[in-house]
Amino acid sequence: MASPSQPSTEVAIPGGDSVPLSVYDLTVAYHRKPVIWDIGFDVPAGSLVGIVGPNGAGKSTLLKAVMDLIPRASGRVRVFGKPYRENRHRVGYVPQRESVDWDFPVDALDVVTMGLYGKIGWLRPVGKQHRDAAMEALERVGIAELAHRQISQLSGGQQQRAFLARALVQDADLYLMDEPFAAVDAATEKAIVDILREMKSRGKTAIVIHHDLQTVPEYFDHAVLLNMRIVAHGPMDEVFTQENLQKTYGGRLTLLEEVSEAMRRRERSL
Repeated sequence: MASPSQPSTEVAIPGGDSVPLSVYDLTVAYHRKPVIWDIGFDVPAGSLVGIVGPNGAGKSTLLKAVMDLIPRASGRVRVFGKPYRENRHRVGYVPQRESVDWDFPVDALDVVTMGLYGKIGWLRPVGKQHRDAAMEALERVGIAELAHRQISQLSGGQQQRAFLARALVQDADLYLMDEPFAAVDAATEKAIVDILREMKSRGKTAIVIHHDLQTVPEYFDHAVLLNMRIVAHGPMDEVFTQENLQKTYGGRLTLLEEVSEAMRRRERSL
């Protein structure tokens, strides 16, 4: 505690332990060149948040900085009011498929069970109750029959479902997902959307990097528009506007067509 003669330099972060994620003045730099800077926002509990922005905008960097996977140049992150390391057990993570070594010799059930290691403890035996929980998660994502198939032998959509099941089995309160819809079939996309909605119904929070602007208003209720800096963040009907999207993407012609279609879809859903 700071003495009266030496005030604390701690900067208060909005929100407390009821806020799933608070980011304050976050800057990340590679080789002294900022990748994202002055990032600040709060994520409401029980929300589905889509992070959107052009390639190179820093979306994956943001999630990795939240999880302490890369160093921050400045700023603070709080997960339910505490540093990530103190509440990491409350966070589930679905990485990009491209970042995974699919040749690793494990089956789908093994992959899902890895999500329980935080509870089981490393180098401790995996019990029947743990495998039962992993099987239940595979059933939730619709691939229980593939439990004993080598992960490299699964299709792209099946691999994505296995990693989603690995996050689900943790029964986390906050989920961070890096492009879970990328290169998956329509059935897998629908399964992921159904799971997101079921999470929300149970008070869970999900933050999802997403590229398809046309489905953003349909899948999420909050948005973070990012292009190295925050352009806008908040409820979908307030921030997902053509003006904000033009600021985020630079007003490219093909984008404007997507924006117009996305806005029409949103208006039909209101």
